[in-house]
Parts: sequence; structure tokens; C-alpha cells
Amino acid sequence: MSEKTKAENLRPGWKPGQSGNPKGRPAGSRNRVTLVALAAMEEGAAAIAKKIVEMARQGDMSAARLVLERLVPPAKERPIFLTLPDTSSADGVAQAQAAILQAVAAGDILPGEAATLAGIVEARRKAVETQELEARISALEVKE
Repeated sequence: MSEKTKAENLRPGWKPGQSGNPKGRPAGSRNRVTLVALAAMEEGAAAIAKKIVEMARQGDMSAARLVLERLVPPAKERPIFLTLPDTSSADGVAQAQAAILQAVAAGDILPGEAATLAGIVEARRKAVETQELEARISALEVKE
């Protein structure tokens, strides 16, 4: 038997390199195993939840942590109360950056929060710089 004949026998209906399902799997379709697992979990979800709450009441800290994690989602951000100087000048921006650094050093804010604040102050610095450049250019155009 030739190679071509073997390939034709293995893939009846389409040629080598051609998909047997050109449209592919429908978007949003789920695997049968996933559907069975979800159905099994839905059937016992209420009983499992009651059991975990009961275990948490009896002092099982793992169960208590699981219950709390589901009831109170972790906060991604928190309000920060930090007094910053006026940032309408380059000097004010530098003082604001120093205040942020001091707040991190004192433990008043977390480093990630400081990075976010520093980014905001940096954006303000760029805006002030742009305003100053625009004023300089306008003054030079008036002189000419």
C-alpha cells in the first residue's frame, strides 16, 4: 500500500492538514466533564456550605477563614489620609514627593500605596511643566 492510500484511510472525509471541524468549537461551550462537575457541586452546595459554617462555629480555623473569605472579599484599596503641600509649582511637587516618602518611612502608608500617590504627583508635575512651557513659548512669540 502506498503512503497516500494509508493517509486517506486514516482520515476519511478530509485531506491531511485540513481540519475535520473548520468552524471549531462553539464559543462558550463547556467540556462535558466540567458540566458534570458543576452539576455535582450545585447539588451538594447547600449541604457543604452548612457543614463548613458548622465547623467554623466549632472552632475550625480553616473553615472560619474560608467562610470569612467568601463573606468579606479582600479590600484592594483603602482610603489614605495624607496631607500634601500645594503641587502647583515644581517646588511643591518635590515637597509632595518628600511627604510621601516620609509617610512610607513612618509606616503610615504602604509602599504600593505610595507608588500610586507618587504616580499621581508625577502626573501633576508633568501638567505643571507643560503649563510653564506653554507660557514660555507664548512669551517668546509675543516678543517676536
